[in-house]
Amino acid sequence: MVEVKDITFTYRPGTGNVLQEISFALERNQSVAILGNNGAGKSTLLKCINRICAPQRGEVLIDGSSVSKMTRNEMARNISYVAQNNMSLNMTVFDAILLGRKPYITWDATAEDMGIVYKIIEKMQLADFALRNVSELSGGERQKVMLARALAQEPKLLLLDEPTSNLDPRNQHEVLRMVKAIAREHNIAVAIVIHDLNLAIRYCDRFLFLKDSRLFSFGGLESMTPENIEEVYQIHVHIIEHRGIPVIVPFPDVAVGGNYTAEESIALIS
Repeated sequence: MVEVKDITFTYRPGTGNVLQEISFALERNQSVAILGNNGAGKSTLLKCINRICAPQRGEVLIDGSSVSKMTRNEMARNISYVAQNNMSLNMTVFDAILLGRKPYITWDATAEDMGIVYKIIEKMQLADFALRNVSELSGGERQKVMLARALAQEPKLLLLDEPTSNLDPRNQHEVLRMVKAIAREHNIAVAIVIHDLNLAIRYCDRFLFLKDSRLFSFGGLESMTPENIEEVYQIHVHIIEHRGIPVIVPFPDVAVGGNYTAEESIALIS
């Protein structure tokens, strides 16, 4: 289990807290979407969990062990982080993904390490790029490589900061579907900063809303309500279902807070 307890963080004393007393727990196999407006502290929360930013108060526990007391190698075996903007690497795709096995390699990569990399490449559909230099790939292709490297790390917690931002619609669904499947297969907890609410509601199990530096709401599908979305994003929405798939439909021209039916909302913008 991953436990985030009372995380409070500010970049500079006296400027106000970016995060204020954030607490939640996540089981293995679960994916949580971290949601909120720009500047809500979503990426900062991931950095606090990953010890990139040191919170002024609070702690993060993974299976009861405090992240703050882990060595760098222990951290790498427990947490894998894919940042929003990744630099190009001057190496092949295969070698870049093999870097994910570094926390487990003492002298040289074993047959097991190589086998894990081959499986990840196959699952992420990167076989055609395996011997190409990462620097030659498109932004979306590089994003998939960085994600593959993180998965090869076999962490207990996978942190993804807007993993679909450089991907076309087909690859957005492909990547999130794979992340969910691999997380369940390998007992990995996943925290995803994501802006697309429809991707979040389709591929995540839990939903964490941040507002005004605080945790506004955290829960399962029952917490992904029009009321919560409207309060956090200040936009009127309806949630409908099409062939068993929930779909969030925004109505930006309709006043927030009105108890409109979907038909009334459509009529107001017609």
